[in-house]
This record gives sequence, structure tokens and C-alpha cells, in this order.
Amino acid sequence: MRERFYPRSRHTVGSARQFVTETLDVWGVTSRLDDVLLCVSELATNALLHGVPPGRGYRVWLLRFGDVVRAEVHDSGDGRPRVGRRGAQAPGGRGLVLVDAVADRWGVLPRVPGKTVWCEFEV
Repeated sequence: MRERFYPRSRHTVGSARQFVTETLDVWGVTSRLDDVLLCVSELATNALLHGVPPGRGYRVWLLRFGDVVRAEVHDSGDGRPRVGRRGAQAPGGRGLVLVDAVADRWGVLPRVPGKTVWCEFEV
């Protein structure tokens, strides 16, 4: 397991992607890298837009269980994320649609404060 904390800043999404790349490299995981990167980017962006109040941050956890990599994004915001149904011309709103399409499994767990949005990939 590896984790990293990020302050509330849009610039941290790239840092979270780099953390994923470095971690999967250390673990010797070469398959599904692009899928994991896409999903962590979307979950981190959602946390920043909807789940991280001013003065707070979010945490990215990566776990490996045999042939499964699990990515989690923890934030302190209220609410429960859901897959949106926005039109093709609407700006944004497709992050969880992508996660749902790319990850093998995903879900949301409550925590105090906030929530954990997770996704898993068979590698």
C-alpha cells in the first residue's frame, strides 16, 4: 500500500498521476496503466470540484492484492458521487461515466469526515 496527500489545488492532479505511475512501476505493474491513470485523474478532479472544502486536501491510496490494483481517493466533502447523464455538449460531468466504463469495479464508502471513492483493476 502507498498513499499520498494533496492540498486543494487543480495542479495536484498531475502530481497524483505521477504518483500512480511511479507506484505501478515500483510494483512492476505494466498493464492497465492508462486505465488507472485516467480513473485517478477523474476521481482526484471530482474530489477537488465537489469534495474538498477550502483549507483541506485529498488523499490518494494505491493498494495491490495479487492481480488487483485498487485506487482510492479520500476527501472530506459531503454527498455521494453518482454517474451523471449529461448531454454530449455539456461541459464536464462525465468523470464517473469514464470510471464506470474503464474500471473493473468501483464504488463509494463513507468515512468521517467525507467519503472514499475507489476503483479496481485486474492486472
